Amino acid sequence: MTSPAPAPPAAAAAQSPPPRIGLAGLATMGQNLALNIAEKGFPISVYNRTAAKVDSTLSRAAAEGALPVLGHRDPRDFVLSLARPRTVVLLVQAGPAVDATIDALSPYLDAGDAIAAAQTEDGPCVTFVGPGGAGNFVKMVHNGIEYGDMQLIAEAYDVLHRVGGLSNSEIADVFAEWNKGELESFLVEITADIFTVADPLEGSTSGALVDKILDKTGMKGTGKWTVQQAAELAVAAPTIAASLDGRYLSGLKDERVAAASVLEEEGMPVGLLEKINVDKKVLVDRVRQALYSSKVCSYAQGMNLLRAKSVEQGWNLNLAELSRIWKGGCIIRARFLDRIKKAYDRNPELANLIVDREFAREMVQRQGAWRWVVARAVEAGISTPGMSASLSYFDTYRCNRLPANLIQAQRDLFGAHTYERIDRPGSFHTEWTKLAREGK
Repeated sequence: MTSPAPAPPAAAAAQSPPPRIGLAGLATMGQNLALNIAEKGFPISVYNRTAAKVDSTLSRAAAEGALPVLGHRDPRDFVLSLARPRTVVLLVQAGPAVDATIDALSPYLDAGDAIAAAQTEDGPCVTFVGPGGAGNFVKMVHNGIEYGDMQLIAEAYDVLHRVGGLSNSEIADVFAEWNKGELESFLVEITADIFTVADPLEGSTSGALVDKILDKTGMKGTGKWTVQQAAELAVAAPTIAASLDGRYLSGLKDERVAAASVLEEEGMPVGLLEKINVDKKVLVDRVRQALYSSKVCSYAQGMNLLRAKSVEQGWNLNLAELSRIWKGGCIIRARFLDRIKKAYDRNPELANLIVDREFAREMVQRQGAWRWVVARAVEAGISTPGMSASLSYFDTYRCNRLPANLIQAQRDLFGAHTYERIDRPGSFHTEWTKLAREGK
């Protein structure tokens, strides 16, 4: 059963069962992760070679409500404080510090204890990403892709529920079935589970817990940072940006309720604007194709952002290797990451996943269903910002002639920004207003 889990006081933490998780390395990311885990009600032991970092972590835990954090300055005490089999997370600087920390902890670990990397058929999901802040940047983009992925899944659920009238149990079955195919992923898997959970506070006959959850989404900032970096690097990331906007709008719950009331008074129905008659099986299949295609665009935007930052910083990021380590132990792990890896193995300079031959073929095959889902959602008045942004990204990227020529003409007229021509080299400026008046 699910129930609120208030953090115990510091004194009670020491008397509770040994923590199942230990974290070594209490710089900014390590400290924040430890406190985030503790905030959710999970006791955690922490260790750092520099005692001052341990002290500052415990001070923050106390200031934030006596979170269940046990601090250790000795590696032996740290290891022995954990419940067996022990799980230790390392968040220390890449290189010698990793080896030194492992050497300090290893004498006290037993068979079955783990210093964590997730494993796949391609090996442990850990690698040296690059110098400087490369690892942090890659983690940030991972979270940006995660924002997009979650938004797209939520939109798929909304269309299935509101257009198709699927019940929670039917939606659970759909996501469970999707998780056996091309959409297999951690997020699709847990989504199937979510729709099977009854409200524990009201009893098993009271309906699904998900229906009782307030429609306001929290965030920690990594999605915003991803979008900010995309803007700084002039990389289009509309799916990720749409997911961030979706979270901002979700926070305006009172305003949304008021807006619905005002617009209803003016003749706008609260429910569907138009009833869409479609067979459930047809709808499920088309939404599956739309979700898959949209996800490819979201991942493509994230990978392009990584490549742009790598060029700017001289990191020489290996996008195939990053795809490999994301195959296990992370939120966006998914079956098609193996195919993303192969795409970058085939062509490390691949401009966009959309133009990899395998993905291009799939996008073309699915674009009809994709367009149908977005169009039906628009007709019905259902917001699908992620799918719509992905489709627009796809259509813009594949277009060999955009209306940007008009925008550039406008810029030249009001700001003398000049323009290039398609028929001769060089930059040009035209006195547009003067010529327009003379033409009249």
